Amino acid sequence: MKTTIEIADPILAEAREVAARERTTLRALVEEGLRAVVAARSERPAFVLEDAAFRGGQGLQPEFEAAGWDELRAAAYEGRGG
Repeated sequence: MKTTIEIADPILAEAREVAARERTTLRALVEEGLRAVVAARSERPAFVLEDAAFRGGQGLQPEFEAAGWDELRAAAYEGRGG
């Protein structure tokens, strides 16, 4: 199959040098690299973000139950320059 991709000039020049030194084609070198990357990525498990949600279940502390956003933000940043 034919496709077109853009490759940064420095890496393309280096790849051409490697291909010439190893007496192979740029196509073969690219295919080898793609196979290696695909194989490596299929071997590692998918990343799963840990659930770090806080479930206090009791809502806000009594002194903040009737507070507006400005008051909540001021309390959150108190002493932190915000």
